[in-house]
Amino acid sequence: MRKFGMNNSFASLAKQSLLAIFLSIALAACGGDSGTSPNSEEKDSSSSVQKDESSSSVKKPSSSSVTKTFSSSSSNKKEVSSSSSQKIASSSSVKTVSSSSVILSSSSKQSSSSSKEIATSSSSSRNDVSSSSEYVPFDHSKTHANASKVGKDAYKQFTDPRNGRSYYYIKIIGENSNGKKDSVTIMAENLNIGKMVLGTEDQKDDKVIERYCYNNDTTICDEFGGLYQWAEMMQLPSRCNTESCADLIQENHRGICPEGWRLMTYKDFYIAWHAETNEYGIRGTRSSYGFGGNNYSGLSLTGAGLRSSEGQFKKLRETTFWAYPEEEFYEGIVYVRSSYVSGLTDHSPRKDDIDLKTKGYSVRCVKLE
Repeated sequence: MRKFGMNNSFASLAKQSLLAIFLSIALAACGGDSGTSPNSEEKDSSSSVQKDESSSSVKKPSSSSVTKTFSSSSSNKKEVSSSSSQKIASSSSVKTVSSSSVILSSSSKQSSSSSKEIATSSSSSRNDVSSSSEYVPFDHSKTHANASKVGKDAYKQFTDPRNGRSYYYIKIIGENSNGKKDSVTIMAENLNIGKMVLGTEDQKDDKVIERYCYNNDTTICDEFGGLYQWAEMMQLPSRCNTESCADLIQENHRGICPEGWRLMTYKDFYIAWHAETNEYGIRGTRSSYGFGGNNYSGLSLTGAGLRSSEGQFKKLRETTFWAYPEEEFYEGIVYVRSSYVSGLTDHSPRKDDIDLKTKGYSVRCVKLE
């Protein structure tokens, strides 16, 4: 009976040992006593959410807008954990992440393909140049006429001492409205000077020169020149945009042109339009650089567009508008003499065309001779 009891106790101890071994194996398979899985640090990105900076709503990042890349030095190529992934800025941020893809690197908390943030202003006030590249000023010689038409070295350069900007200009020999031979030495690009103000504002600071840049983008000003309300162009009090200032208009009115230059008149434009080298009428005044012309006159007009009286920018690369230092009354309202040339039609400007003073126009300057 004792022998049977001993055997029974031995069997009981063996069972307990086997049970302990099985429990140890089970615990090891589950990741230890902590109760966490060995892969618990790896989380699927589909379970995370991204705040949309343009609103207070919460969005899931789409597969087309967020791409994950992994460092080549990573041996196990684990996905980025939620604790180390880049956090997108909240809706209170003044910047909006571009719709282009954001790359999250496992070796960095920066969210960009070149370790920089790609962002645009939420108000679209201007297009920022990337910090990794330097903006290259526009080469205005691209808009010029072929030397075979206007002559070799026909374009010369002048530097405005007020801001150090250089302008191409050209002497054009043509015919005036009386059918007589005449000439004009005129800038072959639009004037670009002044402090930029938003298109939604009037140019009303009479102490400084102010300009509009299309879409509030200074790089567009560099290529196409500034846009100016009439009183600003004339360098007259801003009240002259809504009332007559005919008594302040001078002969050879300089306005915002550099010293030794004056504002272009309809007579100046007519001579350039009827240049000896121009066989194609108004088409010959337009640059072949994106403006549907052949520039046989050498004037090199480009589609600078317009700032409307309501503060909107319109017709970039389609039409160019400019005003003259002349007023015109029509039905009790004071207007400005103006012209426009379209790259889509061969509309010919007339001497008596008028428009509102409060629009934003391009400016061309003529050299005093």
